[in-house]
Amino acid sequence: MNAATETEVVIVGAGPTGLMLAYELALAGVGTLVLEKLSHRVEQVKGGGIQPRTAELLELRGLLEPLLDRLTPHGPAGAPAGGPAGDPAGGHFAFLPVPLDCTPWATRHPYPIGIPQWEVEAVLEERASALGARLLRGTPVTGVAQDDGGVTVTAGPLRIRARYVVACDGGHSTVRKVLGVAFPGRPGTHRAILADIRLSAASSLVPERRGHMSTMTRRQGGDWGMLIPLGGDRYRFTFGRVDAADGAGEEPRDTPVTPEEIGAALRSVYGAETTLGAVENASRFSDATRQVERYRTGRVLFAGDAAHIHPPLGGQGLNLGIQDALNLGWKLAATLRDRAPKGLLDSYHAERHPVAAQVLHHTSAQRVLAHQNPGEDVAALRDIVTDLLRLPDANRHVAGLMSGLSLRYDLPGGHRLTGARVPDAELTTEAGPRRLSALFRAGHAVLLDLAGAVPDGLPLPAGIGLTRAGRTDGLDAAALLLRPDGYVCWATDDPADLADPARTLLPAIAAHLTLPEAR
Repeated sequence: MNAATETEVVIVGAGPTGLMLAYELALAGVGTLVLEKLSHRVEQVKGGGIQPRTAELLELRGLLEPLLDRLTPHGPAGAPAGGPAGDPAGGHFAFLPVPLDCTPWATRHPYPIGIPQWEVEAVLEERASALGARLLRGTPVTGVAQDDGGVTVTAGPLRIRARYVVACDGGHSTVRKVLGVAFPGRPGTHRAILADIRLSAASSLVPERRGHMSTMTRRQGGDWGMLIPLGGDRYRFTFGRVDAADGAGEEPRDTPVTPEEIGAALRSVYGAETTLGAVENASRFSDATRQVERYRTGRVLFAGDAAHIHPPLGGQGLNLGIQDALNLGWKLAATLRDRAPKGLLDSYHAERHPVAAQVLHHTSAQRVLAHQNPGEDVAALRDIVTDLLRLPDANRHVAGLMSGLSLRYDLPGGHRLTGARVPDAELTTEAGPRRLSALFRAGHAVLLDLAGAVPDGLPLPAGIGLTRAGRTDGLDAAALLLRPDGYVCWATDDPADLADPARTLLPAIAAHLTLPEAR
């Protein structure tokens, strides 16, 4: 690549968030360049779970199947078993001993799917590259300067001019720091270590397979640990001291983790017979909680851990970032093609900031409940919350919260489905049976006519597909207008509303998806 180049969008960071966004933009025909400071992908299990709503969203784009193809009957190589790869264990809240039941949310994916982060990245990179997105590894960003016309990104000898930049470069985002964007919140107070390891010997205390997360943590003396079997002699080992408060802030995260440190923790928690064979990678993390105040600063946007960090409880991080990307991608593409309604790009912040704030809120609550050395009051609270989770309505509420299935965006309109996801229903269409999810492969919005009332020859804007289908369970409406990310932005129960689309349907399209001039 030349020392000076141009592209429409620069994405900084090739983690799941950045690569998902690259796929979305490339799918829309947007010129996209991803800059990644690391020279190669790190094969670390971190972020090793896909929540049900994320699975649904990946299926909208045809990306879930290639991920599931990487699973074996005994779980993926290097990933926890669970979901389709093993006995469904259900989600959890604060490691409490009650599986979260997502079946009331009418999803085809009621259990978290265990798969390592690098496998997710590999599939997303392959698919994004096939669509024309470019990725430069070993290219750390050192400068970001924006003006009214675009953004100039400096990365070593490269100077790249883009119309927009999206920072997906993690909790210690260089872009955020270069621009002086504040990252308010609470610093980490407790630290732990995550390591992918091999055991050369294992005591009877070492689990042979993954169960519900409430059964996987052990505490012995002043140490706690959690060994997750990954197949063969490989394990994911998370551990720390029970009362390891760290008042020194976040800097010690860069202190190397030694094999001696890991071996001592293994022996302490899982017995002297448990012997470390090898360390594949290891890193420190904390329970810091932070969020940028605005997800957009001029022509620079923030997504994933660059926008928000939280304690790693309940398997939220990777999922929150991928869902950021799916919310942002179609909006940014519409903006670049000059067919976005006023304020569409700003709606990324308006919709996603509250979602992450809620995750920060409930992971803070989980941090209290999951404390490895709870006092008498916290132990009592755990008992009460555990009893509450056994109530079907309470379990459904928390399962929806943790899985993302209950997310509803605050969109204008009085219909009961507005702002909500809809189940992946079986449709009977003019072309034969189809699943709803299959209608979104091209990344377009979908007008679903369930009453046969949309006039023939209606001039829909580019990027909106019309599908006529018979009424089906879970889609109780005459017509639905679904955004590219699968959320309902308009619906009606009355077929008569479709007889005069200039009065009802076309204004809804103009308000949510495209400029009136594009008609």
